[in-house]
Amino acid sequence: MASTSGTSSGSSTMVTNSGSDEDLRALMNERKRKRMISNRESARRSRMRKQKHLDDLTAQVSQLQNENHQILTRVSITTQRYLNVEAENSVLRAQANELSHRLQSLSDIIDSLNGCNNNIGGAVGGGDCGGFNVAMIGFNEMDDHSFINPFNLAYLNQPIMASADNNMF
Repeated sequence: MASTSGTSSGSSTMVTNSGSDEDLRALMNERKRKRMISNRESARRSRMRKQKHLDDLTAQVSQLQNENHQILTRVSITTQRYLNVEAENSVLRAQANELSHRLQSLSDIIDSLNGCNNNIGGAVGGGDCGGFNVAMIGFNEMDDHSFINPFNLAYLNQPIMASADNNMF
């Protein structure tokens, strides 16, 4: 009987153990199922974060492209203004150069005519002064208004011929 009671107690333990094995398996299956649900939820949150990050990056790319376009437009406008100012400066430099040459020529003519006044000293016609034949010019007397020479007036009325197309500098 001892052996029977040992077996019976062993079999009852086995029965109890088998019930507890099933409970253990059920518990492990429940944990496994909860873990799978938790992993799925975690993967869903990860995909959502990844999608949000991708959407943020796409929005940032769009914003940066827009800013880049605006900067390129401003650079283009500024470059065009610079080129216009540079062309205008070139024209003004050419005009200043031409006016400087005219002023020098007029100063030379005035100096020459003033030198004639000093050399002639009131002589009428006929004197030769600095390459100018006073009789040919048609002045009987040289005075302070000798710069109003009909030969010089045509020179004074000439327009300044500088333009942006000249590459003087």
